[in-house]
Amino acid sequence: MTATDGADEIILILAPTGRDAPALAEVLGRSGLQTLICDGLAALVAALQTGCGAGAVIAAEEGLRNAELRTLIAWIDRQPAWSDMPFIVLTANDSESGWLRWRQATMIKLRNATLLQRPMDALTIVSASLAALRSRRRQYEVRAADAARAAAAATLEKMVILRTRELEATNVALHNQMFEREKAEGALRQAQKMEAVGQLTGGLAHDFNNMLAGISGSLELLKVRIGQNRFGELERYVSLASTATGRAATLTHRLLAFSRRQTLTPRPTDANALVAGLSELIKRTVGPAIGVRTVLPDGLWTALCDPNQLESALLNLAINARDAMPDGGTLTLETAHAAIGDTAVPDWADAEPGDYVVVRVADTGTGMSPEVVGRAFEPFFTTKPTGEGTGLGLSMVYGFAKQSGGHVRIDSAIGCGTTVSIFLPRQMGLATADNTDTGVKPMESVGHGERVLVVDDEATVRMLVCEVLSDLGYAALEAEDGPEGLRILESGNRVNLLITDVGLPNGMNGRQLADAAIALRPDLHVLFITGYADEIATRRGQFDSRMDILTKPFSLHTLADKINKMISSSKQMRMRAG
Repeated sequence: MTATDGADEIILILAPTGRDAPALAEVLGRSGLQTLICDGLAALVAALQTGCGAGAVIAAEEGLRNAELRTLIAWIDRQPAWSDMPFIVLTANDSESGWLRWRQATMIKLRNATLLQRPMDALTIVSASLAALRSRRRQYEVRAADAARAAAAATLEKMVILRTRELEATNVALHNQMFEREKAEGALRQAQKMEAVGQLTGGLAHDFNNMLAGISGSLELLKVRIGQNRFGELERYVSLASTATGRAATLTHRLLAFSRRQTLTPRPTDANALVAGLSELIKRTVGPAIGVRTVLPDGLWTALCDPNQLESALLNLAINARDAMPDGGTLTLETAHAAIGDTAVPDWADAEPGDYVVVRVADTGTGMSPEVVGRAFEPFFTTKPTGEGTGLGLSMVYGFAKQSGGHVRIDSAIGCGTTVSIFLPRQMGLATADNTDTGVKPMESVGHGERVLVVDDEATVRMLVCEVLSDLGYAALEAEDGPEGLRILESGNRVNLLITDVGLPNGMNGRQLADAAIALRPDLHVLFITGYADEIATRRGQFDSRMDILTKPFSLHTLADKINKMISSSKQMRMRAG
């Protein structure tokens, strides 16, 4: 092999016969191209394999046809993906068919081949060589670009791995922070819960101790005065004990209202008529320094609520308004319509969409700060001095509204007065008349030995009910729990009325006992007595005409009146059936 100096890219020349190889080298050398003459195919393949920097191959046709091309073709096939060595094949002016077929087959094997027919001038061979070198140069550029892309991809992959590890570490840290925060929040909630329980129990203990002191003191004085034969003072002590008992019952009802477990008797109610009828009592309650006005528009919808509880809620709000206007002012009782839509503002997030009747109590008093408004419905929260308020008034109003299926809202600002709005569900149809008789009737014996089964796990309650039954002329049967009461009913004893507590021990509550009793005796009437509205046990909505409910504590006259009515109804049912 011989080589000439020139460019970095070498053109390999295979022209084994005559002076073609030196002539080509001379022509290309004058154009500044570097060449390497190979004296045979083996030398050409060896030069390609050693990586001598070849940029193109010029081969005479006869140097390829008479040689074994397998090693050359094998090298061509082993080229990397980016490489495609350019070949310039010098052909003779020969159109013989054998040559043509060989050329066609060889062109395919060489893959990147250009044919130049001899004789040719120097310009043609130089131009073809430069084109071949440019093609090879572009291949190297592609290789460099691919290498750069691969390097960039490798770098990016490393960066992704590093970033992923950083994110994983950050994620672990965030999870740890969230866990610690949840622990801290849980501890705070528990502390707040215990603080609220402490406030609740402390308030209850304070108020009930006051009431129990009045009751126990009155009873002790009764015992002393009876021992002294001073009977003229007994009524005063009985009145004191009754007053304390009434205050305790009111406090209990407020607690039940706040917890939404009071026993309600909802019915279609004319809020305008209720407010108008209550306005005189409110005027007397708030005193002459406060003017009371009513705004009662015509055509007000009918509300569905317990009217007695609504009256109690309005009286509570009126008393609060009076206390907020120590120097006098105006108290407004107003009714209106309201509709809460599906896209309610955040203040209504806990209210069901629908139509409501609104009863508002507005005052021109001192008003409340946003902090006080935010806590106004909390049990035992009060801004009044110690001993002047239980802090259950607004919580009772809140509980009553919620248990009625409604909502309550406070609008207030310091110095601008306060407006409390009770939203009650609209009832389609007319309001029902309130036929409640509030007069106290004497407890007369009207019975003729009718039997009443009393089921209650509290011996004191059973004793009181049985005493009332005896005074009314009825015979009483007693049971401590549901299974015992059911055995009495199954024994065949005639029973006209079942009086049962709702919450009973030993696996059978009052409602279950009533269902079993009516299955045995379809004409039996049932009076439930309960300390709170356990809807699961009583299922008030499924009561029929044979059932009624009485909430503890109750007056004995109220109990007597309820018993007389239910036994009379039971007799009438039996007469119609028999």
